[in-house]
Amino acid sequence: MQHDDILDKISRVHFVGIGGSGMCPMAEILHHEGFALSGSDTAESDTLERIRALGIPVFMGHRAENIAGAQLVVYTAAVKQDNPELVAARQQSIPLMERSEMLGVLSRRYKNTVAVSGTHGKTTTTAMLTQILVGCGADPTAIIGGKLPYIGGNGRVGHTETMVCEACEYVDTFLHLTPAVSIILNVDADHLDYFGDLEHIVASFHQFASQTTKALIINGDDANTRKAVQGISLPVITFGLDESNDYYAANIAPAAGVREHFTLMHRGHALCDIALSVPGRHNIYNALAAAATAHYLGMEPGGIAQSLHQFTGVHRRFEVLGEYGGITVADDFAHHPTELTATLQAAMAMGFHQVWAVFQPHTFSRTYLLLNDFAKALSIPDHAVLSEILPVRETNTYNIYAKDLADKIPGCVWFSTFDEIADYVVSKAQPGDLLLTLGGGDVYKCAHLIVDKLKSLHPNEVR
Repeated sequence: MQHDDILDKISRVHFVGIGGSGMCPMAEILHHEGFALSGSDTAESDTLERIRALGIPVFMGHRAENIAGAQLVVYTAAVKQDNPELVAARQQSIPLMERSEMLGVLSRRYKNTVAVSGTHGKTTTTAMLTQILVGCGADPTAIIGGKLPYIGGNGRVGHTETMVCEACEYVDTFLHLTPAVSIILNVDADHLDYFGDLEHIVASFHQFASQTTKALIINGDDANTRKAVQGISLPVITFGLDESNDYYAANIAPAAGVREHFTLMHRGHALCDIALSVPGRHNIYNALAAAATAHYLGMEPGGIAQSLHQFTGVHRRFEVLGEYGGITVADDFAHHPTELTATLQAAMAMGFHQVWAVFQPHTFSRTYLLLNDFAKALSIPDHAVLSEILPVRETNTYNIYAKDLADKIPGCVWFSTFDEIADYVVSKAQPGDLLLTLGGGDVYKCAHLIVDKLKSLHPNEVR
């Protein structure tokens, strides 16, 4: 691990994969602090346009000469160790730092870093909290795992001592952080290819919580989360639906459209009524976490309620892409059975005629180890359609295939290509239906194929 003072000794930094959602905001922070930056990437994106607009040079493609003049090279975990820029940095004895390590270094430059952890809901909760703090005038720095329309991107540079960031548990990357305040949304069985079992996941969250310096804000309804913070001598603030929590939701009732409505309670006293513009019981928990943290940081209840009402979601979190010929198309990042269950239950409660779930399984290990849980979740919608399993970083040593999952789901079908899936669902869906693509990979491409096909069938009915 690099020492925290490395940034005090250098002036030029090169980012390998600078267009990544976790890299772009860090580059903006360093640019704001006066560092000379450069970066490289392999594909054009909105984030690269944002980086170039700051005057930061970006090279397309990875070459050894791109790092010329750099005194530190930062790279994403997706970059392979034989990348020519990493190889050149080693040859030239230029220090290397992985993204999560740099996040830890940057976070410690802020006195009030809030780290949002949990197996599910990190990006949405980080975005909600950022929107509240910005809306209430707290001017935070933020690093978010998805695009937040309210700030026009997935990060911002503030002018205060407060930073909000995500803390991802995969391969223990969040252990690079030592935040002032840690939020733990939930602790669930995931990334078992790394952790092995739930016990090791709980232990990892315990270690993360123990590295926090001021307070823990946790889901008091979640037994694994409570277990993870046992024995830690810090103030623990709880949120949830049960009245035993410090912050809880009362008078939960459906509101107009797809919103959730509840009264935010604090130790028996009503703080404000909150009308969410995003659906689902899981988003009540996310909102409670964000609201409890904002209130702990001194935000007024009225401002919290207003900001949460104005929050319309994050890119790929139940993102409605449009309605075409009476058929609604949406896309969601859900890729774990718990996330699928929450999202699909919310979708089924929205009043659509039929819900079509198009799911791309994400990694062989997760699909194999949680097969029955996936089958149960994907039995919730009216129809389930599967793509092939996305390998990501794995080879199929589990001998698991999409057909194995499809066989456990009543009426489920699967196809090899997104084109076949798009043709199938477009031919079957009727006005009043929802076509919802789900997955942590590139299934959003299928969503856009569906949109294109529906547009061609209904050129005069697009809205």
